[in-house]
Amino acid sequence: MNEPVTSQSYHAQLRRLAELTARVQEQRAEAQDWYEQQCAAADRAVAESADEVNRAERELVAAREVQERVETEAALLWQELNSRLGGGGRRAGAPPAPASEATGDPLVLLAGVRDLLRRTRQPGELPGTVNPLMAGCGILGAVVAYALGAVARALGARHDGDLAVGLPVLALVVTLLGPVLGLIPARVIADRRHAVLSPRPVLIVVVAGLTTTLLLLTLPLP
Repeated sequence: MNEPVTSQSYHAQLRRLAELTARVQEQRAEAQDWYEQQCAAADRAVAESADEVNRAERELVAAREVQERVETEAALLWQELNSRLGGGGRRAGAPPAPASEATGDPLVLLAGVRDLLRRTRQPGELPGTVNPLMAGCGILGAVVAYALGAVARALGARHDGDLAVGLPVLALVVTLLGPVLGLIPARVIADRRHAVLSPRPVLIVVVAGLTTTLLLLTLPLP
């Protein structure tokens, strides 16, 4: 048979039960706090991850825009380079592929290329090494003009009337144009060298042509 529980033992059991209940509630509260802290930390992590994803998406969109801009400008600059080299783009070939080890801002590099092409677009002056060639142009122009004048004089001598009067005058005019006629091939040479026909080569052409014309005019007429 069960033994009767004393009052003192009963009160001790109640105190123990109360202590256990309080401890359980305390642990439950701690667990609830920990759970709420973990949920809050997870929410913050999710929010930060969402911000990072959004930031990464914006950076990706910006990077694609920069890539498209760089590819477009690179193609235009390459096309301009091909037009400078001539040959329908066969000399420079196709645009080079992007280099994986390349560093630096591509927009800055493209700006440098544009500046280089702009400076090379500006024609320079002919070097002094072409002075004999300029003199040859002057001599050639004078000789051609004198030859045309001689033909005109010969035709005038074979005709009567207005032709007999007009052709010698035309021959004289053509002959006198000899010193400046050499500027035509000189300009072609300057254009091919992407240079300007400055006063120095012009003076060389004119002086050489004038000297040649005077020498030819001193020759006895046939």
